[in-house]
Amino acid sequence: MENGKFIISLDFELHWGAAEKWDLKLKKGYFDTTRESIPKVLLLFEKYNIHATWATVGFLFAKNKKQLLEFCPVVRPTYQNGLLSYYSLIENDEVGENEIDDPYHYAPSLIALILKTPNQEVGTHTFSHYYCNEKGQNKHQFEADLIAAQCLAKENFNIELKSLVFPRNQFNADYIDVAKRNGIKVVRTNPDVWFWKSTADIMSLARGLDTLIQISKKLVFSVPHQIHDDFLLLPASRFFRPYREKEKLIQRLKIQRIINEMTFAAKHNKAYHLWWHPHNFGYFLDDNMFYLEIILNHYQKLNAKYGFVSSSMSGLYL
Repeated sequence: MENGKFIISLDFELHWGAAEKWDLKLKKGYFDTTRESIPKVLLLFEKYNIHATWATVGFLFAKNKKQLLEFCPVVRPTYQNGLLSYYSLIENDEVGENEIDDPYHYAPSLIALILKTPNQEVGTHTFSHYYCNEKGQNKHQFEADLIAAQCLAKENFNIELKSLVFPRNQFNADYIDVAKRNGIKVVRTNPDVWFWKSTADIMSLARGLDTLIQISKKLVFSVPHQIHDDFLLLPASRFFRPYREKEKLIQRLKIQRIINEMTFAAKHNKAYHLWWHPHNFGYFLDDNMFYLEIILNHYQKLNAKYGFVSSSMSGLYL
């Protein structure tokens, strides 16, 4: 029987993750710390021999505004909520000229660092942080978006993006065929539990409660043994919720929950998929790094005792 797998994926976005919600004037320090955190996380990953997928927004690949505009597709999302189309930031001169001028909307140096670090995969979080379940958009627009992401990644880093994470976890099974014909081999799906079946407020509360105590079936899954139709749907297990000062007293409970799930997966030869955003470390960086290292140290023990193996998303496909 194949050993258990420990998968990590990160949704790398910077300001593109919620540009319609975040006032950049108030968040620059937050994203400065996010950028500071990424080399530190990569050093920890290297220390503990961690394989991970960095699902990266395509806009971040651009070297400068001229190149960004060149690779923007002509066909763009027609969301009913126009604020969700972040092309308006570029057109309204809210995006600077390059990474030095505007480190909140460009990140080629960080992408290069990820690619230089052993066992790291750069995947896609779509080109424009594309919302696949929003009203008004369609598959044709999504395909144009993915083509742009692949082309810019190829142009600047000579890579093909094989793993896809849908922004805001807006998984859309109807769009899988589009992903497949544009080079994607693995897609992260949502956990197969009742409180991920809806966006209702009560579901969000349930997801929060489940970080402390088990209120559903276990969030591990069988290690994929066979790729169906040259494609893999890979469930997420747990969002690594960042440290928050008001949750200081329960932080250890959240970490222990993750550790217990990892241990179960290792003992029973199951897969466990942990994910978060780099910007989740934008506040309380030292605390978040401390708790991340606890998790990675535990992985190392499970690897030695049970043969628990670290994997990127595409690592389970190849």
